[in-house]
Amino acid sequence: MSEKRKNRIDLIEEKFETLKKKRWAKGVRITSGVIWNLFLLFLIFGLTLGVFAASVGAGYFASLVAKEPLRSKTEMRSNIFNYEETSEIYFANDIYLGKVNADIERKETTLKDVSPFVIDAVLATEDEYFETHEGIVPKAIFRGLFQDVTNSSSQTGGSTLTQQLIKNQILTNEVSYERKAKEILLAMRLEHFMDKEEILEAYLNIIPYGRNAMGQNIAGIETAAEGIFGVTAKELNLPQAAYITGIPQAPFAYTPFKGSYYGGGLKNDENIKPGIDRMKTVLFRMKETGYITDKQYEEAVAYDITKDFREKTERATERYPYLTQEIQKETIEILAKILAEKDGIDPERVEEDRKVQEKYEILAEREMRTGGYRIYSTVEKDLYDEMNKIAQEFEHYGFTYTREEKDYSTGEIILKDDPVQVGAIMIENSTGKILSFIGGRDHQLIATNHATQAHRPNGSSMKPLLVYAPAIEYGVIGAGSPVVDVKFEVPDGTDTWSPSNYNADVENGIIPARKALAESLNLPTARLYREIVDRRPAEFLEKMNFTKLHKEDYTNYSTSFGGMKVGVSVEENTNAFATFANGGKFIQSYIIERIEDMSGNVVYQHEIKPVDVFSPETSYIVTDMLRDVLKPGGTGQQLPSFMNFKTDLAAKTGTTNKYADAWLVGYNPNISMGLWFGYYDQTRKLYTRGSGQMHPTTRTTMLFGRLMNAANKVRPDIIGAASTFKQPKGVVSKPFCGISGLAPSAACTSAGLVRSDLFNSKVMLPTEPDDSIINASYVSVKGSRYMALPSTPAEFIVSGGTGVNQAFIDRMLGPWGGDASKLFPSISAFSSSVVSGATFPADDAAPGGVSASLNGSTLVWSESPSNDVIGYYVYRNNERIATVIDGSANSLAIGPGDYYVRAVDITGLLSGGSNIVIVDSPEPPPTDTPDDENKPPATPPGNENNGGGNSEGNNGNDNGNGSDGENNGNNGNGNNSNTGGGNKPPSDDDDDD
Repeated sequence: MSEKRKNRIDLIEEKFETLKKKRWAKGVRITSGVIWNLFLLFLIFGLTLGVFAASVGAGYFASLVAKEPLRSKTEMRSNIFNYEETSEIYFANDIYLGKVNADIERKETTLKDVSPFVIDAVLATEDEYFETHEGIVPKAIFRGLFQDVTNSSSQTGGSTLTQQLIKNQILTNEVSYERKAKEILLAMRLEHFMDKEEILEAYLNIIPYGRNAMGQNIAGIETAAEGIFGVTAKELNLPQAAYITGIPQAPFAYTPFKGSYYGGGLKNDENIKPGIDRMKTVLFRMKETGYITDKQYEEAVAYDITKDFREKTERATERYPYLTQEIQKETIEILAKILAEKDGIDPERVEEDRKVQEKYEILAEREMRTGGYRIYSTVEKDLYDEMNKIAQEFEHYGFTYTREEKDYSTGEIILKDDPVQVGAIMIENSTGKILSFIGGRDHQLIATNHATQAHRPNGSSMKPLLVYAPAIEYGVIGAGSPVVDVKFEVPDGTDTWSPSNYNADVENGIIPARKALAESLNLPTARLYREIVDRRPAEFLEKMNFTKLHKEDYTNYSTSFGGMKVGVSVEENTNAFATFANGGKFIQSYIIERIEDMSGNVVYQHEIKPVDVFSPETSYIVTDMLRDVLKPGGTGQQLPSFMNFKTDLAAKTGTTNKYADAWLVGYNPNISMGLWFGYYDQTRKLYTRGSGQMHPTTRTTMLFGRLMNAANKVRPDIIGAASTFKQPKGVVSKPFCGISGLAPSAACTSAGLVRSDLFNSKVMLPTEPDDSIINASYVSVKGSRYMALPSTPAEFIVSGGTGVNQAFIDRMLGPWGGDASKLFPSISAFSSSVVSGATFPADDAAPGGVSASLNGSTLVWSESPSNDVIGYYVYRNNERIATVIDGSANSLAIGPGDYYVRAVDITGLLSGGSNIVIVDSPEPPPTDTPDDENKPPATPPGNENNGGGNSEGNNGNDNGNGSDGENNGNNGNGNNSNTGGGNKPPSDDDDDD
């Protein structure tokens, strides 16, 4: 077989040699030789050039990626899955509120929760060889490189899904060969660390999809489905999937919505058309690659996608601007501490060191916006909605001013409205949960949350917190202990401090502490505060987290009725009152219940940490005193009429100097609510007397009542109207002498001065017997009672009254002193029973005279201008016929004669006589019968007048003996005064001086 083959070869060779010898063969041989040699030459050159180019290319590629670190599997996977996700906010009970403010919105999803149409569309359009390539498609890369080198107008691109993932999550969008080289290298490496499903899922979560209906930038398929069509990614139909898949090639050209700068909403038809055309392209590619049938394609192309576009809605930050702002602010504070702790920094340092605080707040804000947290608040949606609706509809806020403000975009000064602002908050007592609040009237006008961020002086609402509760806690007073409402003047630097009550002319004298608080009287509050200020009661405010306390707030007397240097927020003030409802335990208010990360792990959970502030006994006594604020005579007496249900409510009103602020804080066993009115411009007044405006306290009580009604309607379970405060065993009712607060003595009992009220038995009970009462005689001077002098005429002296000794007077008036005669004024409940014991500072001058006139058959005369007059003598025909004591009418019924009047002062000095008033004798009646001669003679005029004088004198004696007539008169005066007080403006709160 081999020999035969060899012979054949030999024959062929022989034949070939024969042909070579022919002439034409010689030419062919030379030509083919040349061609062959040239081919070999070009082949060698081409191979050499190719090797050189490949070497250069490889070297260039190596140089491009030389600085790229060798990333580990863990690092690369971490970078890929570390995509920003927008955090979400929730109401209480896990009710979705909205997303936090972020530059781009994104919500993570899984591949199983994405429509198969989306996956097919992405693979058909973006990466046809996704299932088979190893991270790159070489021919696509070379095609892209060739197009780039030749500057071709047709740029088809060549990035796989893996490369796009690398570009978005690890590298940047920089256009350079270096970035592209790194992208290729990392894409090939990533394919070894992640499976195809993981890569596809990550891609769908990170890719940008333009804008949503509100104009916000969005990324991720789930966010795109919700933001563009209002469905989940799993619910997308074929045309919707194709439309969304087409967007990433040119996100802001193909998105159907305008940007937030233009208010969001749909573009016009012309600008929507490119996105629809792109959708059709995606559908065509799906058909060409076999993902859909011709029929599906035709139906999808004919589909009117525009009817599916989501209508524009308000963002959470637009629907709930104050709420989202507050939740985000609190979240940043929480996350700042968490991040600081991770870095080993003490959370207290974050609060104290401003630079550290700023650093971690910046990091926390970034973390909140992009960390994909689920932030759960304490705010009850239905309660919040209803309360804010009531506040927006309230019609009695008052006058709207205008104020000048600089427009920083133009530099021009513009006028802006300055309406009465409102801040309110409702807190659950037992937990501190902020259930609802009202941040203001117009967030676009003023973005400040007036419930939590604005700090203003709290006026008389400070009184129970800083004065009465501490005084009870220290054992200085009980609920009904006597306090002194008498004016005083004390040095205050180079000036004099002399505060007054709302009715500046009124001094109530000695009154129960309960009454002083209910009527919000400043004078007794300041005097009581003086007694305890050295114990630093402002430390109670510290425990209740008053954040803006200054050094001077601990010592300034005006702090006792709200005169703080900065002030408090509505939240702080209300939270403090909740301490009373909690039996003296302060529970910090809060709005963030918990925070979860993207994986559902709880990164923060609020913990309740009660702080002991007051005893349960003190808290109950203050609560009982504040119940009186809502009763007749109290400054909040109108509130019950504005409420359509009854509950065990305690409250306190407050207004500040010149009516810059108006407050009302109230609580029942379940909730506490605080309300504030005021202008942004603090120089504006809420009220001017005589202006005809509704009084600020009437406004606050009216709105407070409406808010309580609304809250009770929508959430009666939260309000708990039927619950009542329980009296601790340590609170007891004990009798005491009403004017001194000591245990009743026999003298106090016989004088009818014994009272009963609540005491904290653990710190104070009236055990020491009263020693203030003495028997006394007095005279009345201008309605005030004073001790009679040795020279005082006896007929003006009222004897047998109940008086008080000088030690009592000095003790009650204290270092600040005051007019002792005002301790028991005519409006005092004790005035009919007690003489002040004060000695009038008499002078040696005779009193001023008066003028007299005749009114029918009655002699009348003017009041003496002197301030020490105790009454008047009336003279007829130069004989004294009557004594009229101070407080009686300056008149006397008279008969014929010549009359004049002289004033008498406390020392017995007399004024000059008044002008003489002459009364003529009447004509005698005609004598018609002879029997007239037998009639008895008429009473002589002198005797008649004497009778009148005796009668007047008896009246004086009756008065002196404390007759029912005088008592009734005094009671009448007192009742008239009380009635007048009841009719006065209900915010009898003259607060911050």
